[in-house]
Amino acid sequence: MPVPVPQQRAVSAAETSHGADLTLLVIENDPAGTFTVPELPAAAGTRVRIRTARNLTEADRLLTDDVDCILLDLALPTGSEARSAPAEGADELATLKHVLRIAPRHAVLALTAEDDAELAAEAVRVGAQDYLFRGELDGRLLSRAISYAVERKRADVAQHQLTESRLRAQENARLERGLLPTPLLEGSDLRFAARYRPGRSRALLGGDFYDTVRTPDGTVHAMIGDVCGHGPDEAALGVELRIAWRALTLAGLCGDELLSTLQQVLEHERESEEIFATLCTVDIAPDGRRAGLCLAGHPAPLLARHGGAALLPYEDGGPALGLLPRNALPQALRAGDTPWPRRQVDLGGSWSLMMYTDGLIEGRVGPDCTQRLGQDGMVAMINRQLAQGLTGEDLLEAAVTQVRELNGGELTDDVAVLLLDRDQEHIRRQGLNANRGRSIPRPRPEPASPTASANPASAQRPPL
Repeated sequence: MPVPVPQQRAVSAAETSHGADLTLLVIENDPAGTFTVPELPAAAGTRVRIRTARNLTEADRLLTDDVDCILLDLALPTGSEARSAPAEGADELATLKHVLRIAPRHAVLALTAEDDAELAAEAVRVGAQDYLFRGELDGRLLSRAISYAVERKRADVAQHQLTESRLRAQENARLERGLLPTPLLEGSDLRFAARYRPGRSRALLGGDFYDTVRTPDGTVHAMIGDVCGHGPDEAALGVELRIAWRALTLAGLCGDELLSTLQQVLEHERESEEIFATLCTVDIAPDGRRAGLCLAGHPAPLLARHGGAALLPYEDGGPALGLLPRNALPQALRAGDTPWPRRQVDLGGSWSLMMYTDGLIEGRVGPDCTQRLGQDGMVAMINRQLAQGLTGEDLLEAAVTQVRELNGGELTDDVAVLLLDRDQEHIRRQGLNANRGRSIPRPRPEPASPTASANPASAQRPPL
């Protein structure tokens, strides 16, 4: 039946495309084919234009992006569109559920009779923003209901988008956290510490990457690298390079063979030929006293011993991965040239080796923040912190914190710092304690033969 409201000139659907503040689509079975809107209060300042549809087919045709709200008569006969919906059968709200499916971003008002209050409340629980009774409908009520429904729907959509954004952020955080490396150092005397701070806001992973593994022969392999840039694409490429390095290292590759294979991975996975990555690898011998060092465009590590900290030699470093032309690397390897020379380094008995990315040394310093910290500034800073007795996790935390303070705020580049250290005295004490706790079994005498019993001099002695 028609909605009993005060009369006003009917507004056709064709007139609703120009100058409307709010557009209302009325879906009701009105035999006259028209719907009149009550006159709105002058103070409202909002014009409402009406489109009418007698069934869901017409509603689907008139439901365009400029429609703000839908007024649905719950007494509308269930059409074939709603009946075809799965698992609804004779549901009294089948038509409403169909409208909610085809108009998920539109506000919906349910229109029903006064004696259908329970059905009206159920309509709101299903998804309508509000309900109206036919006998109580007037201009002021309709205007307020439309405005409230539209604002309520906007709030619902915003809350839904916020919830989706939070869930997506949580999933990304779990994914990025899972992509950070877990060092494989079981059986090693070396101690491990690391700090990672991406340059991207609200991110856990950047273009810097690192890893540490121990191979069956007892060698500890450590690596740190930096993909140019610090966006999500660079972070993904850094993860690929790290996983490739771990797999190749565990497969027994090292030196030029390893780096040349990583360059091939980079060439195939990067988005453009301008993308490159720097890399530093260190292979520490099983006795912990010497190491092999390879640099591919990366800053040299810092070695700290009792006499203080200093940079390892870096004159023989090779180019960053991705800078050599595609055909230059195979030709150099065939000719016996070494793009990335491997330098032997004596570490000594007790030492700390710090590997880092350039985000740690490119922060600003000075009162005007025009100078970079640089490697020399970093070495001086680490020596001061070592003099204060800082080691391990505390040393790395203090270093990253001070670099941020010197920069006057958060660093814009990714920062990764890796620390491996060996304490010979601590290892010796561990060995002594292990030996003290080990009981020496007493040898068991072999049973004496009858001949030996008769002749004690010929009895067998227990083995020493």
